[in-house]
Order: sequence, then C-alpha cells, then structure tokens
Amino acid sequence: MNIRYLFHKLSLFVFCLFAATQVNAQATRTWVSGVGDDVNPCSRTAPCKTFAGAISKTAPSGEINVLDPGGFGAVTITKSITIDGSGGSIAGVLVSGTNGIVVNAGASDVVTLRNLDINGLGTGLNGITHIGGGTLHVENSKIYGFTQQGINFAPGTGSTGALYVNNTKLLSNAGGAIYVAPGSSVAATATLSDVLMQGNLRGLRITGGVNASVLNCVVTGSGGNGFNAGSLDARLAKLSIDGGTVASNANWGVYSGTSATVYISNMQITGNGGGIAAVGGSLISFGNNHIAGNVTDTSGAPTQTIGSL
Repeated sequence: MNIRYLFHKLSLFVFCLFAATQVNAQATRTWVSGVGDDVNPCSRTAPCKTFAGAISKTAPSGEINVLDPGGFGAVTITKSITIDGSGGSIAGVLVSGTNGIVVNAGASDVVTLRNLDINGLGTGLNGITHIGGGTLHVENSKIYGFTQQGINFAPGTGSTGALYVNNTKLLSNAGGAIYVAPGSSVAATATLSDVLMQGNLRGLRITGGVNASVLNCVVTGSGGNGFNAGSLDARLAKLSIDGGTVASNANWGVYSGTSATVYISNMQITGNGGGIAAVGGSLISFGNNHIAGNVTDTSGAPTQTIGSL
C-alpha cells in the first residue's frame, strides 16, 4: 500500500515537473523566417516557419518577430501577443477560403498586429476577425482581397472590445473595410487614425453599442456608403469623424441610420453618390466641412450645426 502511495506521488511529481518545463519552454520573444521550420524552438538562430508554429512557443504577452520576407500563414490567437513583421520587407499572411487572423482571447488580453501584409487572394473570408478578447491594435499593415471584411471586430460575451487601427490600408474587400459589431451584451470602442479604405463595399460601418472616433482617414471607391452608423438594436451607435476625405463612393459619404449619432468636422466630402444623410439618426456638423460636388449633397442632414455649414 505504501509502495503504491509512493509511486502515485512520484508520478504526480514527474507530471508537474514536465508541465512546468513545458511552460518554462515558452519564450517571451520568438522568431519566424521564410526558410525556418516549425520543429525549431523559434529562436533567432533557429526560427520557425509560420506564425501558428511560433505562437505555441511564445509566452503570454510575448512577441513574435519576422526575420526576413515570407508568407507565414493563418493563425488563431488565444492570448496576449504581439506579431511584428518589421524585420522582413514583406511579412505575409496569404489565405484562400478562410480567415487570415482569428483573435479569440480573454477579456483582459491585448493583441497587437504590426507591419503585416494580409492577402485574401480574392477568396479569403476576413482579413482579421476578432470574436473575443480585450484590445486589438492593428498598425502599419495592409489588408486586401477578402470576400467579407478587412477587419471584422465582433467581440462576444466576456469581451471588453477596444479596437485601434493606425496607418493601415484596407483595399478591395468585398464585404467592407472595417465592421464593428459587438454582441448584444458588449460595448465596444474603435479608434482609427491615418487609415486608407479604398475600393471596399464600405469604409467603416458600426452598429449599436459602439463609440467610434476617426481622425484623418480617407474613404474612396466604396460600392456603398463611405461611413455608415446605424443600430441593429436599441443601443446607440456613436461616430465622431475629424478631418480626412470621403470621395468617389457610390452611395452616401457619411450616413447616420437608426439610433445613430454622427459628428463631422474638418472633412472634405465630394464626388459621392450623396454627401451626408441622416435617416433615423442624427448628424451634427461643426460647420467647418467642405460638402460639394456630390450627386446630392445633403439629405435630412445636418440635423444640427455648431457654427455654419
């Protein structure tokens, strides 16, 4: 009986020691290379081949770095992590018929995606889809060729939902550039600065429960509206746009729909199917916008002007 007891204790000790060794084996910084191999430890001198291969060897809140140009494949992220492609002239994620990067992390997790080239090849679903987690940063990246959204930010229950997009290009995404649509029990914020949204179905679309701020962005060549705010439920959709250009979009440059409040300041809105519209929502101008040269410049908007239009 004592021998069995001791054997059980010894087995438990060995298991715990093995588990601890596995955890300790995760590095705070790992590396990928176009000529790497996922059997490697993902060190700088023995890099991995893919982001998916590196992420399991990277500790929470750690960083995956790119050594040289390559295509590093789709990846699902379930913890705080930074993926930085600045070491290669092209840090590519090429996918066909699926999502490029899926974020399904914890409510306090922070995910940063930086210097990436995410290509859907005309058949991929979403470039980045965020279905769970805390904060998502997308910086200095290019996302294009997807059948749904360039960035689909849809945090569900258990998420806090903060999106930051900076100095990024979203091109030719058939469903839209950026869609922010949190679950019914989740409030989300979105902040965009110096973002180019070109040739997508829409530029930025937000739904109820979202508070979005946009600074110095360009939306052009959309098949629908440039900016679109409107609630799918009773929650407020709030959008503030300061600076930038909305031009040559097939429908409205800025559209405020059901239960939406939109503020516009220092904007150039020209050459669109329509300039600004408020249909079920409010659109408030700070009186310093250039709205001209659209097929129809205004429809029901602005609902309020601070200063003169």
